[in-house]
This record gives sequence, C-alpha cells and structure tokens, in this order.
Amino acid sequence: MKLTKEMLDSVRNIDGFPIGSDEDIIELSDPPHYTACPNPFINDFIEKYGKPYDEETDDYKCEPYAADVSEGKNDPIYNAHSYHTKVPYKAIMRYILHYTKPGDIVFDGFCGTGMTGVAAQMCGNPDHEFKFKVEKEFEKEGKKVEWGARRAILGDLSPAATFIAYNYNTPVDTAEFEKEAKRILNEVENECGWMYETIHTIDGVPQKYMDGSVIKGKINYTVWSDVFVCPNCSDEIVFWDAAVNKEDGKVMDEFKCPHCGAAVSKKDLDRAWKTVYDKALDKVINQVKQVPVLINYTVDNKRYEKKPDEFDMELIEKINEMDIPYWYPTDRMPDGYNTEQPKKSHGITHVHHFYTKRNLWVLSAIYDKVVDCKFNKLFFSLILSSLARASKRNRYMPQYGNRHVGILSGTLYIPSLTEENNITMLINTRISNAIRAYSSFISDNYFDYLISTNSLLNYKNLENNSVDYIFTDPPFGDNLMYSELNFLWESWLKVFTNNRTEAIINKTQKKGLHEYQELVEKCFSEMYRILKPGRWMTVEFHNSKNAVWNAIQEAILKAGFVIANVKKLDKQKGTTKQLTYSMTVKKDLVISAYKPKEGFVKRFLKEAGTEEGVWDFVSQHLEKLPIVVEVGDRLDIVDERRDYLLYDSMIAFHIQNGASIPMGSSDFYAGLKKRYIERDGMYFLPDQAAMYDSKRAKLELNDQLSFIITDEKMAIQWLKYKLLNKPMTYQELQPLFLEELHQGKHESIPELIDILQENFLKDDDGRWYVPDVNRQSDMEKLREKKLLKDFEEYKNSKGKLKILRSEAIRVGFKECWRNKDYETIVSVGERLPESFLQEDQTLLMYYDNAQTRLGV
Repeated sequence: MKLTKEMLDSVRNIDGFPIGSDEDIIELSDPPHYTACPNPFINDFIEKYGKPYDEETDDYKCEPYAADVSEGKNDPIYNAHSYHTKVPYKAIMRYILHYTKPGDIVFDGFCGTGMTGVAAQMCGNPDHEFKFKVEKEFEKEGKKVEWGARRAILGDLSPAATFIAYNYNTPVDTAEFEKEAKRILNEVENECGWMYETIHTIDGVPQKYMDGSVIKGKINYTVWSDVFVCPNCSDEIVFWDAAVNKEDGKVMDEFKCPHCGAAVSKKDLDRAWKTVYDKALDKVINQVKQVPVLINYTVDNKRYEKKPDEFDMELIEKINEMDIPYWYPTDRMPDGYNTEQPKKSHGITHVHHFYTKRNLWVLSAIYDKVVDCKFNKLFFSLILSSLARASKRNRYMPQYGNRHVGILSGTLYIPSLTEENNITMLINTRISNAIRAYSSFISDNYFDYLISTNSLLNYKNLENNSVDYIFTDPPFGDNLMYSELNFLWESWLKVFTNNRTEAIINKTQKKGLHEYQELVEKCFSEMYRILKPGRWMTVEFHNSKNAVWNAIQEAILKAGFVIANVKKLDKQKGTTKQLTYSMTVKKDLVISAYKPKEGFVKRFLKEAGTEEGVWDFVSQHLEKLPIVVEVGDRLDIVDERRDYLLYDSMIAFHIQNGASIPMGSSDFYAGLKKRYIERDGMYFLPDQAAMYDSKRAKLELNDQLSFIITDEKMAIQWLKYKLLNKPMTYQELQPLFLEELHQGKHESIPELIDILQENFLKDDDGRWYVPDVNRQSDMEKLREKKLLKDFEEYKNSKGKLKILRSEAIRVGFKECWRNKDYETIVSVGERLPESFLQEDQTLLMYYDNAQTRLGV
C-alpha cells in the first residue's frame, strides 16, 4: 500500500503534522502500519477490526486493576532500544489482560517506543514463566486469563518515537537480518577499520611480531578529556592528568595545577577554547579543547590500556583533515532548555558537533550502506539506539572501573571525560541485542497494529466510541524536554517533531503549568471521545511535584473521566534523576479512570443538583471501584470506598459537569449509611458486600492507614480514624497529632483543641468521640458559618493572600459555586499563592471550572 502526497494533503491540517519534506516523510513510513505523519489509514483499521458500540447490548463489566505492579526492565525486548522513559511491556500486559479480550483495540496516544503495542501483541505469545505467574495471580482473584493478541493503535508527536515503536512492533526474519547485518558491518570494517587501530605497547615500547612488523590492536574506546585554564598562571590543565587519581579511579574535587601548584577545583576553572574551521558549515567556530588521554584496545582477545602515542595522535589528525564522503546531518540545534547546556559548556551548536570526526564518519558510512538494504528501517533504528553512546555525551567515569555508564539520561550534558566508542563494535552489540529481542517476539502470532505520528489533541480520523481500552504514559511536566532530546535522532531521520502542541512545561516554548494542563486536558478529552463508554483508561505517571500531579488529575476529570483508583507501578530500576535526588518520588503512580455510560451522563444532567443525582452517581461509582485488594495474606483498605473520598469524587463530578452541590459532607455521610452497606469503614453495593464478606472471613484486614497531616481537612480525617472505635482525651491525642503534623507553607491550621470542639463531642470523662450523623450535620452547619466569615475576610482584603485556612477557602468556593458566583472564585483564586492553589486539587478544580464558565 502506498502513501501519496495527496494522502499527506488530507491529513496536513491535523495538529502535530511533522516538520520535513513530503519525500522524507513518505520514505520513512511503511503504510498502512506506520506513517511518519497522521495516519490516513486509521479509519480502514477501525472498520476492519473495530466492534461497534451499542449501549443497549453492551455487557462489559470490569472493576479497576487494583494490585500494585512490579516488573523489572531486564528484558531483551525492553532493552533493544534506549529511550528517555519506558514502561516494561510485561507490566502493561497485566492491565491489558485484565481490561480486554483477544482482538480488542488498545490505544496509546503517548506511545513513546511502543511498549503498549508490544504488550498487546505479546498477550498472544507470553513466555512460560510470565504466563504461569499471571495465571496464578488471576486465579487468586477468582478470574481466568484470556490469552490472545490484542490490536493496537499507537501515536506520538515525535517521529523518532513512532519510528522506534514501528520497529519494536514489526516482526523480522532474524536469520536473514543477521546475515545482512554481518555483510554490511564487514564492508564498513574493511573500509574504516584502520580508524580504530593502535600500536600495541608495553611500558611505552611497541610490540612486534617475529618478522619485525608492529603488532596493532583494535581500539574498544578512547577517553577524551576537557582542557581547562589555570586562573593563577593561565597555563592549560588537562583535567584527566590533574584531577583523576589513576590508582583508585577517583575524581578529586580539589587538585593542583601541574604548572604553578595552585589548589584549584573544576567549578573555579574556565575551559580552554580553540578555533577550528567547520567545513560542513563553511565557517570558523569556537569549541572547547579536548584531548585523547587513554586508549582501551584488544589484541588476541585480551584487553590493554595505554596513553595515546605519536601514532594515535597522527591518526586522529589524519582523519580530521580528510573529508567524509557520505551524508550526515548538520542541522542547527534548536533553542531550548536542554540544548543550551552543550552550547554554553562546549560550543556545540549543530548536530554533527556531538561526535568526533572518526565516529561521525563511521556512522555515516553505515547509514549510507543500509539505505537500500531489505532491513533498512530496522538498521536505522539500531543506528538511533547507538547515537547516545557514539557521541560526546557518553561519560567516562573512572571510579566505576570497566563499567560503561553511558549518558546522563534526560539531558544533553557533555561530561569533562568522554568515552569515544568503536562504532562498528557498538552497532554490532545493538544488532546482537535486537536479534535476541526479536527471537522472543511475536513472529508467528503477529497481529495487526497501526502507528500514527501526530498530536493527541485530535485524531480526526478516529471515530467516537471506537477503542476498547487506553493505556498511556503522558509527558511529566518539565521532567523531560522530548522534542529537544529527540532532535539528535530525528536529524538522522530527516523528519522532526512539530512541538507547537507538545504537552510539556518549557520556558523557551512559553509553556508554564497552566499551558501544560490545558494541552494535557485536550489530549484526555480526545481519549474520552474515542473510548467506548463504560471502559477504562490507565494513566501511568511520574512526577515529584504535587502541582503537576494535580494538573494531570484535574485534566483527566475535566475531560469527563471519573478516577476510581490510584496504585503504584514499580519499574525496579530508577532513572538517573530518581536515583540521584532523594526528594523525588521513587514509584510511578497508576491512575485508573473510567468513562461513564452515556445513559448515565444524560440522566445525571437531568438530575444535576438534586439528591437523586448524588446517589445515582455514587451507585455507579461504587460499581466501578475495587471490591477486594489482597496484599500478601491480608486485605487492604480500598481508600476510594471511604466516606470522605466518595464525597470528594461526588463533588468533583458535579463541578466538572457544571452542577451545584446539593448537600454537605455530614448529610452525605448520613445518606451513605442509610443507602449502602458499610464494612470496615468502606461502602459497598449489596452483591459487592457479599463478595467482600466472603474474603473477609478468610483474611485479616491491614487497617494501618498512613496519614500525613498537611492541612485542616486531613487533620479532621486523622482524628475520625483515631476516635472511631476508641474515644481519647486531648492529652492522649496531642503528642500523636504533633508526630503526624507537617503543616503546609501557606496553611493556617487551627489549634488541635479548636478542631476537636468544631467537629467532635466530649463525654463525661473528658474523652473526645465522633458524633452520630445527625449531630455531625448540625455541627457542620455551625462550622461552615464560621468558615464563611473567614472567607469573607479573605475576599474583602487586598493584595496577595499568604497564610490562610484552606477549609475556609474550600467552603467559600463551594458556596460561590452554588450561587454561580464564578467571579469571586476567580478573583480570590488569583490572589492565592500559586503553589497553594496548584497543589490543592479541590481548589484548583473550582478555580479552573469557574474560569471556564467565565470564558477566561
């Protein structure tokens, strides 16, 4: 099937259409499975494989996958290509097996390297160990695994990402590929092998064969060192010579200038710069001076190390003076957060500056020879996977001995000591990894898939209610600048990310948290549109900032989804940033959200603002929540079934649908007790309670809840938990309360005694206890009157609000929402500290929706 220019014209107006010539986009594509642009064959895919949705006959029922998932990254498929972030496909398989049946369509619009597609296909061909493990897990939950491949629709804004995803999801004849790979690498070795030769020396003496000819070794890697200038004597300091202790491999923080003996440290030094003529750019440029300092090479399968000698220096000079006879990219690096670092530190302004002349030559030679071969796209993918370790970004860290540490992921950082790898060896390793990966991949069980390169803001060719399940891993705020990091890959593909709609926080792109949330919300709205009602979306997310976490949840809710569960996903190997900074979140979080049935939404909109609407929502929501969560030999509390979180979910659904909230928390809690079955502080529908009782009879409850008291709301919930079964005195409560108290920066939390007096009752013995539901309702009304007075003071004051009682803001915003006084919500919201607003999901929800109502 062909991709024509006329087809490109039909999708050119879709957000995220990449930057590149039509010829290069067509050349990179493999229609209909993969197009390096919005895929014009997507409707054909849906018509061929999709199952039309009919609410009257739809019998789909599924609760969220509530187990914490732990899956390692040590898998040949996972490791076949490096990318900034990836979710292990075996972790995704668990979700797909839980939510779908064989043949169902799975969607991922932030697909990255396409692990969701791999997972969908591998459901039809699991390895024996994984199959046994999952069947045991499902059997424990009383379910049967339905093995069989699922179909996948994958998309991403980045051509590099979708290209890698295409290669991950396309089976290959490994025997034929290996034969072709050996042929090409032999050609390159015959042509360029001399570039990685060095004379074998022992103690500086060249070693010779019996006939008197010198013995040459094959270079594995060469270490290059930055050169600095001493601020005391102005002489040059080779960083390797001065700062590295060769005996133990330690890099010293402080060292002596070898010329004047002055004590210096790297942070106090300026780099030495040199002026060179860049023939590719036809101009003189300035770059940091780097010199080779160590060569690791092999002779007769034995490794040696040496200091570069005259032969090595002449060889490097000879290569630098020659012209590379092949094409290579020379694109200027775009302005950005990540791209500034190598520009400032080393004068690297264009793509080809990231490589030594030798490595650039060999990369371009391999690229030229694979253009017309049968497996050219897979070869290009392996070249991409090698670029990081082929570049000056590749760190040499002597403290780790012979371990190759690679690049600092998520950055374009250029280290002071770089490891220049032998490219043919590097590519050969990637080829071996690919063969191992594809040998365990789908092959005979190959199912259809489709990959599209465009923004998730709109999938104009994808019909409403057309996909059965969504698993996605959206961008993490400002954690990673994908379009900047992918530029190095995409320069070799000649097709670039159109980052106008890239959902990130990036100053250069003039995108802050608000713009990020707005873009992500539009993406989730599109996913809501294409997902069948009653079905599930799983969102895997990592960010250490509460504001970004709240922005994602708010975007999901505003799109129309209802969040049912949040659990952990442990990928077992942290990213560099996760391992380095102790304050970052160590586990990824997984949000389970569902799209309500259309009939329910229509009914709710008629009942909105009434008690009937409240209980209609709660009944539907309880149906979607986990019933039993087993951890080891105990049952876990399902937090989402607790009264205050059910209340929060009800509030959120009303606000997102523009409805007034018909009752306070106490009346809501009283209604819960009256209408539903309570077990261990959780609420169930009748048939769910029977299932829970059956499990509860066999297993103990893990009821040790963890609270961190950051505001008044959590303080009240903590006190309810403590006093529910055992009244306690103020003297007993106070030390426990202070242990858990971690007051927010802008938060004004009342004294413990005041919280007790406003929300609890005291018996004759001076012990505080939780009042019955009727008394709670009366107390809440009195408390809200006091809080509204506080809110009025905030409302009528001037300037920014710095320290405030968040419960007063919540009550005030709720009252304003009931009165449709959106102006007050927005005006007060604008005076709140930005972090305070962004990190409180309820306040942010009121504020964002009030802005929407006002058309701001």
